[in-house]
Amino acid sequence: MLDSALPAIGDSVQDLAEFGLIDEPVQRIVGRVTPRAMLADAVRDVELVQENIAEVVEAKSALFAELDRLTARGTLLASSTSGIPASMFTERLPGRARCLVAHPVNPPSLVPLVELCGAPWTSPETLSRARALYKEAGQKPVAVEREIAGFLLNRLQGAVLDEALSLYASGYASAADLDSVMCDGLGLRWSFLGPFETIDLNAPGGVADYCERYGAMYRSIAAERVPFDWSQETVAKLDAERRAVLPRDQIEERSRWRDRRLMALLAHRRALAKTGDES
Repeated sequence: MLDSALPAIGDSVQDLAEFGLIDEPVQRIVGRVTPRAMLADAVRDVELVQENIAEVVEAKSALFAELDRLTARGTLLASSTSGIPASMFTERLPGRARCLVAHPVNPPSLVPLVELCGAPWTSPETLSRARALYKEAGQKPVAVEREIAGFLLNRLQGAVLDEALSLYASGYASAADLDSVMCDGLGLRWSFLGPFETIDLNAPGGVADYCERYGAMYRSIAAERVPFDWSQETVAKLDAERRAVLPRDQIEERSRWRDRRLMALLAHRRALAKTGDES
């Protein structure tokens, strides 16, 4: 894995260069990445550790115990977990006040959001330092004010995914058409507007006017919703439909295509920012 890491990183950085998203030579950037075979060597004298192992509480507990033992007292210990609160794997640590969740979005080299969520014992200084570090790295940190499974992004994504799967399972649309509803409809707006700003702009009188106009419709939809039960039959049908479009051995290639489309979007957004057309 370590042997293949640097070439893969080099390819990704080269792609960034092609879209004008870096202002240094590729090799200089790649040269700052140093693979380490031993954990103790990797975390010695660092300011921040970003854990990225499996979503298993026991595994995270064991690793964070090691990180707490091996690192300097001032090192921040952050987990990339997609949904496990930090309190579930840091409670017994002597250095638990420096532990937090810093959940990035895949691929984190391109999508700037990172969710910061402390446990009840995480110090305010830890969260403040983490926010400053991620901002300095070009990320967009947001605060999850108190612990909740799935944090913010995956709860919002989960709500959309659950409804999409429910509509698919009930035969209202194909997977391709439901994907099109997002990428050719909602996703176009959501690439630069959040849901609250979206509805604020979708009624002459703003949010209050929108809620008065459409609140009853959304309440009725919510009342009749049936959550998706993740049945094996529906998942198998969906997988077969996707594999007909994208064979399994082409997923990695398509993922790189996705990354390059994200790079093009980032380049466009940066160009707009320079002209003052994007806040």
